[in-house]
Amino acid sequence: MIAATSMIDRLAELIAIRSTADRPAELRRALDLVIAEAGTGFVVRRFESNGKPSALLTPAGAGPLRVILNAHLDVVPAADEQFVPRRDGDRLYGRGAHDMKAAALVLTAVFREAAATLPYPIGLQLVTDEEVGGADGTGHQLAQGVRAGFVVIGEQSALRVVTESKGICQARLTTTGRAAHAAYPWLGSNALLTLHTAISRLLARHPVPAAEDWVTTVNVARITTPNQAYNQVPAAAEAWLDIRFPPTDPDFAGRDRAEIAAHLSGITGVPAVVDALGPPHHADPDGPGVRALREAIRATGHPADLLRKHGAADGRYYHALGIDAVIFGPSGDGQHGPAEYVDLRSLRPYRDALRGFLDNLAKA
Repeated sequence: MIAATSMIDRLAELIAIRSTADRPAELRRALDLVIAEAGTGFVVRRFESNGKPSALLTPAGAGPLRVILNAHLDVVPAADEQFVPRRDGDRLYGRGAHDMKAAALVLTAVFREAAATLPYPIGLQLVTDEEVGGADGTGHQLAQGVRAGFVVIGEQSALRVVTESKGICQARLTTTGRAAHAAYPWLGSNALLTLHTAISRLLARHPVPAAEDWVTTVNVARITTPNQAYNQVPAAAEAWLDIRFPPTDPDFAGRDRAEIAAHLSGITGVPAVVDALGPPHHADPDGPGVRALREAIRATGHPADLLRKHGAADGRYYHALGIDAVIFGPSGDGQHGPAEYVDLRSLRPYRDALRGFLDNLAKA
């Protein structure tokens, strides 16, 4: 394993790369850095879809992969100072420190150490589009025939094992009205007020929980009108919705875009369009992969609790093909926020658990 100081230095270098969706050169730079970190002697299969590069590393001559270690190297936008890594004791701050560049480097180190010696083939899957949906990274690779028996995704989990994640639906509500001078609103029809009523109906059906709850949630992300003046009644309005749903919600789970759009229109009374839809993710908590991973985590002195995540991740692409995928990552906090950090103390047990997991599978 690389020395701890070397790992932290490399992580700082990776965090400093502004690998956001709108910077294709930086996405490639981050990908090339991590591929180089894996070392030589592996087959590197490169992919690209809609300008998003990704790669799959495997041992030479590898047959069907038993395990894939999956990491994304893209991050959400942040202020300039978040791309200047800062260490405070056992915390390393910076955009992507927790989500999920630290995990990516640990997964890469484990792959480099273990891939050539295990009695079965494993792969390292590196993608650069998870934060914008994953269709051009993990989704694209699977469409090209990439498969494995079990997948570990290094998203943050505080050394717990995520076997279930909510599905995601991104939709728009649109309303139309009649423009008029704002001084004479009775001569027009305000599309924004109609939209407000529609949103209220939807939130009455799915209210914001007072605390964490495994229920369907609706986030109103944006409301717009084409208005360019204060003194005009808007004739059109649009709202963006981000809906997260568990696999037990029959109104969303198992339905296609047209069915969900009709469902949303039925609740709100206005036209709806579904722009993106990802199914929930589930892995068998009693399956051999999960059992082997939990045993390895316990060997590091951690309880290996199971966890359900409200956010979507690339595991849903594997779940759709009947392949068990789990999220397992280090500790930290603040992902997507101004004070994101990874807990450096969790990286060693994270590495040891991953290596122990691979060794446990070798004995099975």
